[in-house]
Amino acid sequence: MTNIPEAKTPESEPDRVQDPVVDSDVLDRDTYDTIREPRSSARLPLGDGTWHQLARQYVWVQLISTGAMALVVLVAVLLLTLLWHQWWAWIPGGIFLIILIWTLVITPRQARAYGYQLRHDDLVFRRGILWQRVVAVPYGRMQLVDITHGPLDRGFGIAQLKLVTAAASTGVVIPGLTQQAAEQLRDTLVDVAETRRTGL
Repeated sequence: MTNIPEAKTPESEPDRVQDPVVDSDVLDRDTYDTIREPRSSARLPLGDGTWHQLARQYVWVQLISTGAMALVVLVAVLLLTLLWHQWWAWIPGGIFLIILIWTLVITPRQARAYGYQLRHDDLVFRRGILWQRVVAVPYGRMQLVDITHGPLDRGFGIAQLKLVTAAASTGVVIPGLTQQAAEQLRDTLVDVAETRRTGL
């Protein structure tokens, strides 16, 4: 009697893992359309694929919060010098004010340097112009996808998405997403992570 190998049926073949499915119109609504890159030829390349960016309202939130902090520092220094004649307060206060003013100047450019990309097996996040960071987070390693937003964020309709993995060094926080984009991205990543779970 001859043993005949059992023919493979479509049901016996492993399911093909699909790419994440997202609505690009939601992710790209009211966002920047071009990632700002360093001018140096040694910069980290963008590579292929579709990059999504932050909401434009993110810049306003950062400008308002940083400007408010600068105002508080200025008032505190003025009170110390005018009421208590503590002129030394201008030294640390002045340094802090210079840093805050510089932050106000570079914030719009920094916001355009943020970007994220949904690839077949991982999410890639990049940020920075002078100090660049590019990190890839495998879907199967994601343990928690969290959305947070403060009062000012809610006023401008934005939120930040936090991805927690087993290794703390690969965790990612994507700021300045619209509320709709953050919710869709969270749901998509949770669904994809379940199909790519590695058992960690």
